[in-house]
Amino acid sequence: MDRCGYLFAGQGAQYVGMGKDLYETFRESKDVFDKADAVLGFSLSELCFEGPIEELTQTRNCQPAVLTVSIAAWEAFKAAARHRISPGSFSAGLSLGEYSALVSAQAVTFEDAVHLVRIRGEFMEEEAIKNPGKMLSIIGLDLEKVKETCKITGTEIANINCPCQVVISGGIDEIKKAGKLAGEMGAKRTILLEVSGAFHSSYMKNASVRISKEIDKIKFSEPVIPVISNVTAIPFSSAGEIRENLVKQVYSSVLWEASLKFMLSSNIRRFFEFGPGKVLKGLMRYTDPEAQVVNMEKKQDIDKLRMGESDAV
Repeated sequence: MDRCGYLFAGQGAQYVGMGKDLYETFRESKDVFDKADAVLGFSLSELCFEGPIEELTQTRNCQPAVLTVSIAAWEAFKAAARHRISPGSFSAGLSLGEYSALVSAQAVTFEDAVHLVRIRGEFMEEEAIKNPGKMLSIIGLDLEKVKETCKITGTEIANINCPCQVVISGGIDEIKKAGKLAGEMGAKRTILLEVSGAFHSSYMKNASVRISKEIDKIKFSEPVIPVISNVTAIPFSSAGEIRENLVKQVYSSVLWEASLKFMLSSNIRRFFEFGPGKVLKGLMRYTDPEAQVVNMEKKQDIDKLRMGESDAV
């Protein structure tokens, strides 16, 4: 297998029914869901497969659900590729997806990761209730103008996703002002995101302190393949740095565009996206239209891999 980039979905891509055909078809995927149910003490698999969407979308449920579907797809992928994960590859995940990337690189066990993201989601939800805020996606506005918008309105950059999309966080009124100002500055479009709080901003500082205490209880190892940090957009250098940056990640900007460019600069041209949806494929298209991204989300995707139709092996 050629050198690849393995990309893992973040929160927001969830939908009712995700992962069900993986669970019903591949033993490796079923094992992942069964482990999640056992660790969490409730049927996360039933929530993924049957909903309701209102409950699935809650941050405390959504985060372990997206992680579980992503790793269920990853394990089916590995089995289909006969576990030949190519040397010189990279793994990266968008926000929550960073935990999936670390599992893929054997830096943390799936059981520990699903436990952590459940707690992460709970803490983030609780802080969002105490300090209400929103997130806004700004499309088609130069980064420097987005920074100026943030400075004027008191908002913060949460995600730099690709050359034409930046997400900001802030208080509800401040986000409204920022949306209006971004439009006046020339943004093609602004989208208020369906999330419960101002994630990846100073609004989550207290959540990060609480999460750090939980992260300290978990064993991390050096990744077997490099994992790109959301905070630095370069590979983690040690298990200690993983701990440190997972804490920072909660309130820091996600440098996704820079993470993709790091892998592209390392001559990675083929990528696989794991988890629900095709968000990361879309962001890559705007970053480098010539890069190939193959989605690994459903039974048919794994079947194509087995048959050699996805140019994976």
